[in-house]
Amino acid sequence: MTNNSALVAGSILENRYRIVRELGHGGFGRTYLAEDKNRFNESCVLKEFAPQVKGGNELRKAQELFEREAGMLYKLQHPQVPRFRELIRVRNASRESLFLVQDYVEGPTYYQLLKSRKRLSETEVIQLLFQLLPVLEYVHSQDVVHRDISPDNLILRTADGLPVLIDFGAVKQIAANALSQYTQQPAGTSVGKEGYAPDEQMRQGKAFPSSDLYALAVTVLVLLSGKQPKDLYDSVNASWRWRKEVSVSSQLGAVLDRMLSYRPRDRYQSAREVMQALPGGNYSAAASPFVPVNPTPTPVYYTPQAPQPTQPVNPKQANQPANPSISVIATQIVARALGRNVPNSSGIGNSQLIWRQRGSFAKGIAVVMVPGIIIAFLLQSIVSLVKLPELPKLPELPKLPEIPKLPNTPVPAGTSVNKTELARQEKIGERRKKLKIDKAVFYPKVDKLFYAKHPELKGRALSDKREDARLREDWMRVAEDLLDRLERGETRL
Repeated sequence: MTNNSALVAGSILENRYRIVRELGHGGFGRTYLAEDKNRFNESCVLKEFAPQVKGGNELRKAQELFEREAGMLYKLQHPQVPRFRELIRVRNASRESLFLVQDYVEGPTYYQLLKSRKRLSETEVIQLLFQLLPVLEYVHSQDVVHRDISPDNLILRTADGLPVLIDFGAVKQIAANALSQYTQQPAGTSVGKEGYAPDEQMRQGKAFPSSDLYALAVTVLVLLSGKQPKDLYDSVNASWRWRKEVSVSSQLGAVLDRMLSYRPRDRYQSAREVMQALPGGNYSAAASPFVPVNPTPTPVYYTPQAPQPTQPVNPKQANQPANPSISVIATQIVARALGRNVPNSSGIGNSQLIWRQRGSFAKGIAVVMVPGIIIAFLLQSIVSLVKLPELPKLPELPKLPEIPKLPNTPVPAGTSVNKTELARQEKIGERRKKLKIDKAVFYPKVDKLFYAKHPELKGRALSDKREDARLREDWMRVAEDLLDRLERGETRL
């Protein structure tokens, strides 16, 4: 058995997955970009487990153990972790392999981003930490340690501009353990990248949540400096010398130093502790926390709501003074003294109502009004000369770090549907109308196809929240694919 030969582009596995191209290869097999024929040719990733062993019996036993232990990865359900779909066993004349199927994430890695940017700013890496630490907190809560965090294994997802954690080293560790148990090959302890993984992981094969935090700190230093870990570490004195290459705030520097501690017990013990220690620790609420899926009993097809128009302002109300002047108040007082009802909100109209009276009453009110206006003028002059004591200033709240716009990447749309998505949904509706298909027939059909692709949702209705952006994108892709086939006459409703 050998894994030296790559699968040919265009070949189909299990009558379902069409190989597009090879993405990379390692000690246990190769990784491929593929299309899922059962999901409207949706892109996915196939990771091959095909270790080089001599006996077919040992290989099958290793595969069985790998399949059993890899089940822990299927419980990971986070929008910033590619979903693990299934394990498939492939046999043919030249090979026998096990493939791990997972979602494909479109976007550049942070290593590719670094090559174009040279280095990232402190604000950008703080943003990255606040967006990625909740992901690690969730992963660690599921008793999974990534083991291989680096700029290569972080993708800036094109769909929403969020970082996605890929290529779990835990998969490689499971494969190594499975292979070791049924063959004469050692399990190996070097799962992780040299320079990024801490000593306990590279030398002893032990990994803790704090081991991931160590690798994340090294990743941040690489992004800040544009240099490799070996250029930031003093191997003679076994210490980091990154401060010669990077200038950051004292608070961020202290956080990174603790994350890089040699002994695991000297580091932060959880991702939450790091978030609380970072500059602007309250900013964690503005990141992208994981919202668990709560299924609803019946499916509801997705229809984004258009923004509600703001109510026009009444011109009469807009022209009313917020605080009437002293002269207006004096006019109202004089008018009430004469028994007139003058509304408080009318402004100059009060005096006009008064002067419209005829006869001697008008003359009498003039006698009263003239001194009143003079008194009001004097009062207003006195008030303008008197300097009231200043109230003490409230202490300024600490400024939260500004979220920068990374080049050529979309900015997250928050919790509402953006204009591009609304326009796309409207175009779907226009195409449906052009085909003269009733929406009561079309949308339930799209729902049926969509939930067939996503049985894990169990009919949960899609919201307009940011965490459902990828699902909404997939729903519209299903609708557009159905419209394409209807327009070509390949199917009928």
